[in-house]
Amino acid sequence: MSYLRTFLPWIVFAVFPSGSWQWGALAALLVAVAIIAQQRRAGAGFDALIIECGSAVFFAALTVIAFADPHSGVHDYSAALSSGVLAVIAGVSLAIGKPFTLGIAKRTTPREVWGLKPFIRTNVVITVVWTLAFAVTAVVLALVAHAGHPHSSTATVVQIAGFVVPMVFTVRYIAYVQARAGQVAR
Repeated sequence: MSYLRTFLPWIVFAVFPSGSWQWGALAALLVAVAIIAQQRRAGAGFDALIIECGSAVFFAALTVIAFADPHSGVHDYSAALSSGVLAVIAGVSLAIGKPFTLGIAKRTTPREVWGLKPFIRTNVVITVVWTLAFAVTAVVLALVAHAGHPHSSTATVVQIAGFVVPMVFTVRYIAYVQARAGQVAR
């Protein structure tokens, strides 16, 4: 559920019809702000809200562009830009030593595990996979948009795969790490 909440603004934006992209950007911005407010009230630190804060900034900028010029060329590349921004946010989180998945993992992991090297390493690996998935998705979506099909079923499939592939990896990798830790503990 944590990943769904984290990426909910992006999902909201993706499901809006392309003809009303400015409303999709505004809805995504409102969802991002609401999630941040709700999570802060629940005690989450900003380190656990890296994607959410980046989402709010991105959708604030996109909303301004979309309402200022609904026919902007940005519209055709908005899906690629979205994935690219997520890649940058995730990559920066790695560069500063705060992989964005750490904040998500801490929500369901006992505090005594947070500082352990295997926990941190696992989150670095997972964040690298998400970063690469976002980057590849951005490039493919840019190519699809450049070919003149920015709002096609191909673009939709690429966007979905850009989230599903790293999500499946995350679930399987965590299960692998936990199974391996269980074997070592015996």
